[in-house]
Amino acid sequence: MSEAGLRSDAKRNRARILAAARTVFAAHGIDAPMNEIARQAGVGIATVFRRFPTREDLVAAVFADRMTVYAAAIDVALQDPDPWHGFCDYVRTVCSMQAVDRGFTEVLTHSFPTARGLEAERDEAFRLFTELIRRAKKAGGLRTDFVPEDLPMLLMANAGVVAATAASAPETSDRLVAYLLQAFAVTAQGRLPTPPTPQRMYAAMIRAQHTR
Repeated sequence: MSEAGLRSDAKRNRARILAAARTVFAAHGIDAPMNEIARQAGVGIATVFRRFPTREDLVAAVFADRMTVYAAAIDVALQDPDPWHGFCDYVRTVCSMQAVDRGFTEVLTHSFPTARGLEAERDEAFRLFTELIRRAKKAGGLRTDFVPEDLPMLLMANAGVVAATAASAPETSDRLVAYLLQAFAVTAQGRLPTPPTPQRMYAAMIRAQHTR
């Protein structure tokens, strides 16, 4: 077979692996067996690892487009003339993305030290979310004690609800998000416990990843 033919085969195999991984990760999460991805792609496991030497390499490639959509959502929210409305729409958008893709849920709430591009895009979206928080508070819509670390808390809570109810009662996630947005409003009553520091929330995410 010619060199050009080999390159063509490699491209086809890569595309098949990515398509299979999207399906498997969406249904079973990012810890799904690599053998299952290879089976659905119709290639050998050695081919999978030749194209993607580590699981994190495959995760980064699979979710690159989803992360771009996630990052674009915060840009849309920041352009909203009503920052509180933009904040609420952003939370609904991200939680809806979680609801249809278990793998993306895990990408949002876990660390991938070697997938630097993925981490960088997610970190930039989080930085912009911090700016959205500031604007929503200034506009008088968001309660003053909301902190950026409340976002991963919200995502972890929604992930649990999605995992438990997606097959039989998928509307439960929307109801949870609606309740939480009411609690985040400046009109909500009651004081909250002291929030975790960013370092402790990051440690919690790492611990959840190892536990999973």
